[in-house]
Amino acid sequence: MIRVLLVDDQPLIRSGFRALLDLEDDIEVVAEAADGQEGLALAREHLPDVALVDIRMPVVDGIETTRRIASDPALGGVHVVILTNYGLDEYVFEALRAGAAGFLVKDIVPEDFLHAVRVAARGDALLAPSITRKLIHRYLDRPAATAGGRGLEELTNREREAVALVAQGLSNDEIADRMVISPTTAKTHINRAMTKLDARDRAQLVVLAYESGLVTPRIT
Repeated sequence: MIRVLLVDDQPLIRSGFRALLDLEDDIEVVAEAADGQEGLALAREHLPDVALVDIRMPVVDGIETTRRIASDPALGGVHVVILTNYGLDEYVFEALRAGAAGFLVKDIVPEDFLHAVRVAARGDALLAPSITRKLIHRYLDRPAATAGGRGLEELTNREREAVALVAQGLSNDEIADRMVISPTTAKTHINRAMTKLDARDRAQLVVLAYESGLVTPRIT
């Protein structure tokens, strides 16, 4: 059973998402919150698999809520998915940097929404390759100088290659084709890199790869 926490200051949004989720046999909404502070308390109480968090809320906003969840070892199993009305606005990359597993636009179709919850629950990043490329284009014109390449020296050459391809927006199958390996081996390289870099998920690998200078954006 996938346990979900809804954190959004709009009651109609919460009720709409809950209505969809409650119809699924493998998903359970364990709690709802109207702001980030309440959401943090409920996350610690219920330990959900997925927290759907609005990016803009009173008291504590979605970015700070994400940051606090990601930094709390007791909440290491909580995958935060940011909800936004605005698509790729300036806050989305900051949410990924803070530790979000991905993001959804609120006008998503129901089938894609339910699929997204299941993807997040199993620990996969909720970033389609096309979205990753847009993030690269919009927010990563240059690597941040503050990252310092932490942990990259621990990666094998193949792991570094896999991380670089993740950061280019390639799927596991595409990475496998590029590296001439099986998709399972590609996923193994990525998972090992995540462990060595202390990245919560694939989304943070993208952030780390660009901040560290492992890859640089190619704006086309």
